[in-house]
Amino acid sequence: PIDEDFYDDLLDALILSDMGETCATEAIDRLRERVKAEHLRYAPQAKDALKGILVEMLEVEKPALHWPMVTLMVGVNGVGKTTTIGKLALRFQGLGRTIILCAADTFRAAAAEQLQVWADRARCPIVRHKEGADPAGVVFDGIQAAKARNADLLIVDTAGRLHNKKNLMDEMEKMRRVIDREYPEATVRCLLVVDATTGQNGLAQARAFREAAGINGIVLTKLDGTAKGGIAFSIVRELGVPVMYVGVGEGIEDLQSFNAREFVDALFE
Repeated sequence: PIDEDFYDDLLDALILSDMGETCATEAIDRLRERVKAEHLRYAPQAKDALKGILVEMLEVEKPALHWPMVTLMVGVNGVGKTTTIGKLALRFQGLGRTIILCAADTFRAAAAEQLQVWADRARCPIVRHKEGADPAGVVFDGIQAAKARNADLLIVDTAGRLHNKKNLMDEMEKMRRVIDREYPEATVRCLLVVDATTGQNGLAQARAFREAAGINGIVLTKLDGTAKGGIAFSIVRELGVPVMYVGVGEGIEDLQSFNAREFVDALFE
């Protein structure tokens, strides 16, 4: 039977999944309303209803793809941002699109070399400068290369520094100005890469990058391990943007389109 202990246990389970207390409480409150409205009596019925509620919480309309496109990849160092870029490049190549990578993270040591490795794996060209170069200058050259090759997609790797948010914001604003001026015909989207194992710290990262860059979508990485990934609910609720992709392994093909129903089912396994 459905009783208060049942609701308390569900609330604890949701919080332990890294969903966060606010989102978990909202989900349980909505469940209580649905149980009452639909006259549900037993726990299995309520769990099915909760799954439906959680799917609804994650279902945000994904923007349509319009070409040419510039995709800015943002996220703190270590979340799998550069790896995700390589996987995205391969994914869109499989759809018949032409890709150019742009190594605009010029501050982290060997960032361009790491991106070069993925460019070689995906067999796509890369635009890079020497370490310490102006990121906006790299983006400028990337745009010129994209135009010259009539590329569909320019994927830009950006710096993942949050310890000095003002510098990050200044860099992002400068890059956006260059894109708007030099490539006005391109659609611009900004994807935030979040490590699913970071828990609620991922929400703090999302807030900072929303302020610095503006976010159009989320990529949730490292879901192949012990991570529950409940942080996705908090970020979607806070930013109002969809989860676009999930990373489920180290391989270049281990990037999947996000499916809310499959994600919620996995939470209950």
